[in-house]
Amino acid sequence: MTVKIAPSILSADFARLGEEVRAIDQAGGDWIHIDVMDGHFVPNLTIGPAVIKALRPHTARPFDVHLMIDPAQPFIEDYAKAGADYITVHAEADLHIDRSLQLIRSLGKKAGLSLNPATPESVLEYVLDRLDLILVMSVNPGFGGQSFIESQVEKVARIRQMIGDRPIELEVDGGVTAEIAPRLIKAGATAFVAGSAVFKTPDYAGNIAALRGL
Repeated sequence: MTVKIAPSILSADFARLGEEVRAIDQAGGDWIHIDVMDGHFVPNLTIGPAVIKALRPHTARPFDVHLMIDPAQPFIEDYAKAGADYITVHAEADLHIDRSLQLIRSLGKKAGLSLNPATPESVLEYVLDRLDLILVMSVNPGFGGQSFIESQVEKVARIRQMIGDRPIELEVDGGVTAEIAPRLIKAGATAFVAGSAVFKTPDYAGNIAALRGL
């Protein structure tokens, strides 16, 4: 199975986001990854539902919306209405994970749970059957362009064992390069978020292909 690539528009040119979204669609990106940061849970501010709604007509690719906000639950419906396809909340920012995952699915969206690098995979145990996606952070969230944290390769492998035959995507976000990607695929990853690795040169298609090992 070919790994999915979700270019993160956090690394795109914000002055022409619609054009950038169309470009990564045409370059072969599978999902559009949208990092939502609140300046509270993570030390940065990014975009809200209005921007996502404005970008929605530019592509039919799934919007992979990563909510790095605390609390997330009050805003889930806003992001669903804006056009998100996957909505991922953080285990560390949600006291009622099960309720949030139920809410996401009740809105007709796919539910994801993200784990920071130091968060153990044991938090997944009792919600696995409510998940469509698990997002492993391989950097500390809040900024693009960080270096990959090596311990997350083993974590991905352990989560792959936990997933078993469930139809859950296992996504890795942070510092993934063409050199690191093969090890993560071997460990069981099925999708990569890629910011700098895609947007570092104008050859988006070539950069995406390199992450797939092509």
